[in-house]
Amino acid sequence: MAKFIQKPMIVRAAGNKPKIIEEYIGRVNSGSTTISVARMVSPGGWEEPPQSPRFSEYTLVLRGLLRVETQTEVFEVRGGQAIIFEPGERVRYSTPAPEGAEYIAICLPAFSHETVRREG
Repeated sequence: MAKFIQKPMIVRAAGNKPKIIEEYIGRVNSGSTTISVARMVSPGGWEEPPQSPRFSEYTLVLRGLLRVETQTEVFEVRGGQAIIFEPGERVRYSTPAPEGAEYIAICLPAFSHETVRREG
C-alpha cells in the first residue's frame, strides 16, 4: 500500500552548531525501520563526534563540501559526489567551508540514535 509523505519531520542533530535534519522516510516520520531518507543542511564550521553506526549509510552531497574522516582517510565530498559506508565503520562528518553543505543521507536499516553509536 502506498504511503504519501506530505512533509518531513525535524530530527534532533548532534554537533557543535545547529544542523537541520529533515527526515522524509524513517523511524520518526513514516515508522519505517528498514530504511531512512533524510535531507541535511549543515552550516559552515559544523562538526559532530565520531560514530560507528550499525547501519549502511549512502550520502549524496547536493551542494557545498562535506568532510568525511575515517580511521585511515579523509574525503572531501562535494556537490554531485557521494560516499558509502558499511556498518561498523568509524566515521566523522563535518562541513568546514563557510557555505556549509546540503546532502541526502540514506540509511539501511533506518537511522536511530541507539544504533548510530556516537563517541563522547
